[in-house]
Amino acid sequence: MAEEEKGFVIKDRRSFDEQGELKKDDSPEERVREEPAKRPPKKESASPPLPEVNFSSLILSLSSTAFLHLGEIPDPGTGEKRKDLPLAKHVIDTIGMLKEKTEGNLTREEKQLIENVLTELRLRYVKAR
Repeated sequence: MAEEEKGFVIKDRRSFDEQGELKKDDSPEERVREEPAKRPPKKESASPPLPEVNFSSLILSLSSTAFLHLGEIPDPGTGEKRKDLPLAKHVIDTIGMLKEKTEGNLTREEKQLIENVLTELRLRYVKAR
């Protein structure tokens, strides 16, 4: 008794034929997906250009975060000034740790920047308490 062999069908869903020409496919069941509706490109908000990635920009970014938590500058999202002294202390300690870990590897300008930033932040932290 001969058993019937069950086969399978291969459907070529590629968009191009062997010559690289776009295939015309009129059968709706063969379409994989339709083109999404064309939307106008989103206009990017006018944001300032990002600073160069270097040690000084990292320290300035961290110091801005500390000033935010000290209530010195408003939150960019809400416009409110709020104090969160534990977070401010954490950021100040992080900058202090970076100063220790990079000792001997900084340029004169970078060393002066981190010392000035730490001095200023520590004074403002003490005043905020």
